Amino acid sequence: MRERSSVEGVDPVGRGDTSAAVAFSHREQYSRFVPLLDSVRERFRLGDRGRAVESAAGGRRALVVGVTGIVGQTVAAKLVGLGWETFGLSRSGGSPSPAVTPVKADLSDPEGLARALDGVRPEIVAVTAWTRQETEAENIAVNGGAVRNLLAALEPAASVRHVALMTGLKHYLGPFEAYATGVMADTPFREEEPRLDSPNFYYAQEDEVFASARRNGFTWSVHRSHTVFGFATGNAMNMVLTLAAYATICKELGRPFVFPGSETQWNSVTDVTDAGLLADQIIWASADDAGHDQAFNIANGDVFRWRWLWPQIAEHFGLKWEGFEGRPRTLEASMAGMEQVWHDIATRHGLVEPDLNRIASWWHSDGDLGRNIEVLTDMNKSRKAGFLGFRDTRDSFFDYVEQYRQARIIP
Repeated sequence: MRERSSVEGVDPVGRGDTSAAVAFSHREQYSRFVPLLDSVRERFRLGDRGRAVESAAGGRRALVVGVTGIVGQTVAAKLVGLGWETFGLSRSGGSPSPAVTPVKADLSDPEGLARALDGVRPEIVAVTAWTRQETEAENIAVNGGAVRNLLAALEPAASVRHVALMTGLKHYLGPFEAYATGVMADTPFREEEPRLDSPNFYYAQEDEVFASARRNGFTWSVHRSHTVFGFATGNAMNMVLTLAAYATICKELGRPFVFPGSETQWNSVTDVTDAGLLADQIIWASADDAGHDQAFNIANGDVFRWRWLWPQIAEHFGLKWEGFEGRPRTLEASMAGMEQVWHDIATRHGLVEPDLNRIASWWHSDGDLGRNIEVLTDMNKSRKAGFLGFRDTRDSFFDYVEQYRQARIIP
């Protein structure tokens, strides 16, 4: 067995010099996003080639696609902390930190991408972006095309050594329009399960990476996350901030903190993915031979039941709570028309974002909490390969809540 080394000093949630303020760069208040809990240090195993990530990163370049997102900004922060010259691609052209060089480009525009990426010459590429469309056919065309356009734009420079693609558990559950229907893998989901018969944009994205890797000789990795806990705003899939906003509104209106999901999700065992842990695995896979040309699940490594965590969230916010009672009581229904309520809360408490639509993603949390099937992942493949990172889910949730509070995003 190869000897593997450990790297210290990795900031688990992109605190470091990053502000996570891409979506809010027009506000001076976002300077408050600077270092939170700087004393936090972690270890994750990188392996023989991982030494290159830390000690030989000088002069090396990485590109993070979707750098304004909940995962992208965390990957970028960790790469910067490890000494990589890091470029962050987004449609807005924003950057989570002065240490990340912004690249403004639209993934649907091949010519614009080629111009924007000319001279970047990254060695590592982390793809953490996708755009939801009305149908899965459109999802495939847009998101598969985005990966194809990106890799084609990078191909002439011949600089890419590794491409990491973030996907998720829809790989096992099916696309939005056929979600959790038909024949599915048994839980916990394992990477060797065959693809489902239904069309899926994750498969299209993978196939684009595989085809480009064959042509250009780089290695690849796929990272299948569950629901991501992390630090970001203006993000379509942010459960921690969504539930924090929900709790804040419940407290404002004197309402109980009602679980919005299904009986199955209330009672069954599940897991989630910390954004920092996902970023760690992406960087590990880019550096260690054992991570090359492989797909990996990525979840925190513990399991929990919402009936256990929900009362603790309620207690944290000083609320009475209600669990599942007969039917789902969705966030989209209960939080409809609450924009002015949030605006008033933000004004009174001096919060930095008064627009509730940039804070909460009711539909996404309803989807995750409303599933009528058990959903959890198997992490043994990743562990056997040498990635031993983990998170305590309860700590992860409340750590991010505190970050949002310190950043004046919630009161």
